[in-house]
Amino acid sequence: MSTFLVEIVTPERKVYEETATMVSVTGSEGELGILPNHIPLVTPLRIAPVMIKRDGGTDVAAVSGGFIEVRKDKVVILAESAELAQDIDVERAEQAKERAQQRLNAKQDEVDFRRAEMAMQRAMNRLNVRHKL
Repeated sequence: MSTFLVEIVTPERKVYEETATMVSVTGSEGELGILPNHIPLVTPLRIAPVMIKRDGGTDVAAVSGGFIEVRKDKVVILAESAELAQDIDVERAEQAKERAQQRLNAKQDEVDFRRAEMAMQRAMNRLNVRHKL
């Protein structure tokens, strides 16, 4: 079976580097499934899980925005932040969700509301990915 290299990189570090048979992401236009020899592509990513299928199983990462670059033999995800499911601290994610919920319930301007909404999406994404483990 054909494989390709998958890398997930944040401004701080390389989070993931493995050979895979398929990658599933949520782009700005919807779900994308990437298989070996996919046409080259660059597209923005939403705050959502990334599923990476390997011969030995499936890895899941919580990715918060960024871009995916697909080449013939390599997929690079350049993310604002990313965590593998097993690295997510559930307690910290729950606290972030609570803080975001409090900010969403407070009376505030549009910019603060949007920031709180994004923080809630990031926290929920992390919790969902952790529970998929």
